[in-house]
Amino acid sequence: MTFLAELKKFTVKELEECNGKNGKPAYVAYQGKVYDLSQSGLWRSGEHMGMHQAGKDVAEELELAPHGKEVLERMKLVGTLV
Repeated sequence: MTFLAELKKFTVKELEECNGKNGKPAYVAYQGKVYDLSQSGLWRSGEHMGMHQAGKDVAEELELAPHGKEVLERMKLVGTLV
């Protein structure tokens, strides 16, 4: 089990670096939490369905998605957005 105190605190700039390109991990933020999507085949090279990019907060985009936050909650929680 991962505790919030153990998680890395990401700034927006640090999150932008985790865009899934050039060997970097693919992270997204949602409701202040940062998730690692690197192992998902749906986020190859930091891009999802040709419409969404890793390295940012996806809260607004997720509201329009055909699925809810439960998809992110299945991913590895790696930090919080500060």
